[in-house]
Amino acid sequence: MDIDTFWALIAAARARATDPTDAEAVAAAASALLAARPPDEIVAAQQVFWDLMAQSYRNPLWAAAYLVNGGCSDDGFDYFRGWLIAQGREVFERAVQDPDTLADVPAVVAAAPDGDEMEGEDVLGIAWNAHIKATGEQLPRGASTIRYPDLDPDWGFDFDDEAEMTRRLPRLAALYVG
Repeated sequence: MDIDTFWALIAAARARATDPTDAEAVAAAASALLAARPPDEIVAAQQVFWDLMAQSYRNPLWAAAYLVNGGCSDDGFDYFRGWLIAQGREVFERAVQDPDTLADVPAVVAAAPDGDEMEGEDVLGIAWNAHIKATGEQLPRGASTIRYPDLDPDWGFDFDDEAEMTRRLPRLAALYVG
């Protein structure tokens, strides 16, 4: 499975989900679709997923997740990026390139007044669950790896600094600060 096939899988899952903004529903649909594929494709999908997680491991995106979710631990950042993947390729790529574009995502705008969190923990298990369903076994050990890049030290400031967040992510801050 390559990146384009993976994103097609996510698009198909979003089309099947009653609410395509619901990351858990998208994860369930994606896992079911993936389970119908050969086991080697399921294993390959896991690697593509981890490559996307590494690609999105960026301090500017973490700052955006911190704003949107009212804080963001290490695990919380994983779940946020899972949610982001479930939103589809276009939203994901735009947000990785410029996290402030999350202010254009209707689900983010709708969540702002109530402080609803954008999380998709189940997205992290799409391939895992598909492999168990397809084979009755867990993913093979060592079948995938993740290599996170170093975080950008220019974004190593205190994310509770509202003035700095507003300067760096003005559109998101307009939704979430103050």
